Amino acid sequence: MDTSLPSALPRTLYRKLVDSHTARVLDADNVLLYVDLHLMNEYTSPQAFAGLDAAGRCVAEPDAQMAVVDHIIPTHPRRYRTIEDPASALQASNLKRNCERRGIALYDTNDPLQGIEHIIAPELGMIRPGMVVLCGDSHTTTYGALGALGFGIGTSEIEHVLATQTLIYRLARDMRIRVDGTLPRGVTAKDLVMHLVARLSARGARGHVVELCGQAVATLSVEARMTLCNMLVEAGARGALVAPDATTRDYVLARAPDLAEDAGMRAAALEDWAQLHSDAGAHFDAELVVEARAVEPTVSWGTSPDQALGVLDQVPTPASFEDPDERAAAQRALDYMGLQPGTPLAGIVVQRVFIGSCTNSRIEDLRAAAEVVRGQRVAKGVRAMVVPGSGEVKRQAEAEGVADALIAAGFEWRQPGCSMCLAMNDDVLSPGERCASTTNRNFEGRQGRAGRTHLMSPAMAAAAAIAGHIVDVRSFNEGRHEHT
Repeated sequence: MDTSLPSALPRTLYRKLVDSHTARVLDADNVLLYVDLHLMNEYTSPQAFAGLDAAGRCVAEPDAQMAVVDHIIPTHPRRYRTIEDPASALQASNLKRNCERRGIALYDTNDPLQGIEHIIAPELGMIRPGMVVLCGDSHTTTYGALGALGFGIGTSEIEHVLATQTLIYRLARDMRIRVDGTLPRGVTAKDLVMHLVARLSARGARGHVVELCGQAVATLSVEARMTLCNMLVEAGARGALVAPDATTRDYVLARAPDLAEDAGMRAAALEDWAQLHSDAGAHFDAELVVEARAVEPTVSWGTSPDQALGVLDQVPTPASFEDPDERAAAQRALDYMGLQPGTPLAGIVVQRVFIGSCTNSRIEDLRAAAEVVRGQRVAKGVRAMVVPGSGEVKRQAEAEGVADALIAAGFEWRQPGCSMCLAMNDDVLSPGERCASTTNRNFEGRQGRAGRTHLMSPAMAAAAAIAGHIVDVRSFNEGRHEHT
């Protein structure tokens, strides 16, 4: 990759990444994009492998592929996991067989490094600034936190990538979001991204790759930036980027033994990463400036991630929406969620709490939750569950005492996996159950048929578990929570 190629015009970070990976310009809107790394899971890859078999084609670059069983895997605390559901077991065995036949690395059901694809790939040093990373999952935008262009692709595209290591790619437009100032105490990256999605709407960033910048973003950890980039897809973004800085460099070098051992390679990488920023004067098709101080702990009230408000707000009245489609969507959401307009968000009773998902299951997320619940007990009538994002996160949380604090408070401590984020295993809500959830989507039935999901940060979910209802974590546990 060479991002320092001379250009007559200032370029955005996004265009530098595209230009450096363009194998061929197809027309004004489409290029053939080279892919550095392709990730797969058990439920979006079977048809692609079947297509390869039918066409008699090989995998072009097996070493540039990685697969993991994560969506359907059970998270019960038994040490050896067995997938009981026949359909899910078949998906897992098919992935194993396909990977073995094609020479692709697989983190299988009981691999100690198994976890959610978007958690383990950065954790294992697979994601580097400047890369293009694809996966059959929309939250592949997560990798933008490391200055890599990541986005989800469909089944037919997976087959194309496997066969050619390239993708026919329609160019996106550039959007920049600058977040000025610093986030108030008790307000996290999850609150910020939910605030942004609510501001933009579910389609507000459609067709754009969003570059995040500003003081508030610069002061966040890489894990917190992953939360931002992960969830901007809920505003329709095709990608999300943060220009790599010293924070990024330290994160990657700590997880990249090849760069640590080879001084020449490390120097070349650092020189390359230093070019990964938008040039002064680069054109953005859309821009948004947000004051960090205006962001509050944020909670979703409806059935779309953009239906969210500050925790001290009230459930809105459908008539308050000028757009007739938004008005109808609000009424449908309130009917599904069983809420009345004017109901204060703080105080809504929950029966379940879920801390996990590719948005919020990293060690910083679990530390924040443990800090809130330490020395307290989950409220009577609430079932609370923590699902670490990976085997490594689980081991680290157990070594630090984070798991002990959560278990002592009454949380279930589970094995890694996607779990109740999308209810493809046996972790599901019952009809009518209301859940404080750190996941990324609150669609109808997302966590179980007729289940009701309120999205929020890990600290807010932890506080809800103790209180038995949605609560403002700032007043609930004042002074004990750090940004994540």
